[in-house]
Amino acid sequence: MSHHHHHIPKTGGKEGILILSIVLNLLFVAVEAAVGLLENSLSLLSDAGHNLSDVFSLVMVLVALKLSAIHANHRFTYGYRKSTVLISLLNAIVLLIAVGAIVIESIHKFYSPAAVNGEAVSWTAAVGIVINGLTALLLMRGQKTDINVRGAFLHMAADTLVSLGVVVSGVIITLTGWNLIDPIVSLIIAIVILISTWGLLSASLRLSMDGMPEGIDLHDIETKMRSLPHVVDVHHIHVWAISTTENALTAHIVVEDLSLMEQTKQQLKESLWKTGISHSTLEFETTECVCPNHDCEQ
Repeated sequence: MSHHHHHIPKTGGKEGILILSIVLNLLFVAVEAAVGLLENSLSLLSDAGHNLSDVFSLVMVLVALKLSAIHANHRFTYGYRKSTVLISLLNAIVLLIAVGAIVIESIHKFYSPAAVNGEAVSWTAAVGIVINGLTALLLMRGQKTDINVRGAFLHMAADTLVSLGVVVSGVIITLTGWNLIDPIVSLIIAIVILISTWGLLSASLRLSMDGMPEGIDLHDIETKMRSLPHVVDVHHIHVWAISTTENALTAHIVVEDLSLMEQTKQQLKESLWKTGISHSTLEFETTECVCPNHDCEQ
């Protein structure tokens, strides 16, 4: 049996970005809540509450990174890396709840439109565009390789859209007094958030059930493994996610001669690493194996 172990991934860069994002958004929540109280604006107070939930999501991502850095023990032999998958699922659910809240509030505003101080709302939302947009930019790079960070990125991108929509509706209300533009823009934003969240929810559910990680092609992996010298057959392949950034594989490898096992093992590890598999456990057999179900072990 051959094992391929890896060190705990470094998360310092991501942690620094998340801490900065949390501080920036907490400051904005305080400013938005203060303006909402001074202007007696329910919409600003509601948005402040929504932004506070996003701060909670960022904190959860930070907690997941901290947990993923804890070493394995006798009870959790992979450590706590799987927590990153669970928190990405939680973030997707929170986003869907936020969409539902926006839709409900928008429908309510259609039936009971409220007078809005368009100028105050627009200026405050403009600050939100800067803060949320900056946070989204900070998270943009990490979201390409980590669906957990992608969840936080989508929260911030969604908030940037919400703030942009509030600015637009605030300007229109100031110029025309047409308060119904507020729920119309909100519904459009809710649809955009729903579309962008669906992929995150699907990927998170798949990883939670040990499904095939995003970007991994089982047929391609099997073909590459079979094409290596001295590999006669490959079977019993299983691939799953250890965390939102690490994938694992187990497989039975049939080789021409067990004396070639070490050489073949290194070639397989290199090939698997290139396909996105960071942890591999390989069981080697020969063509002369007569054990039932290919369960010979070396």
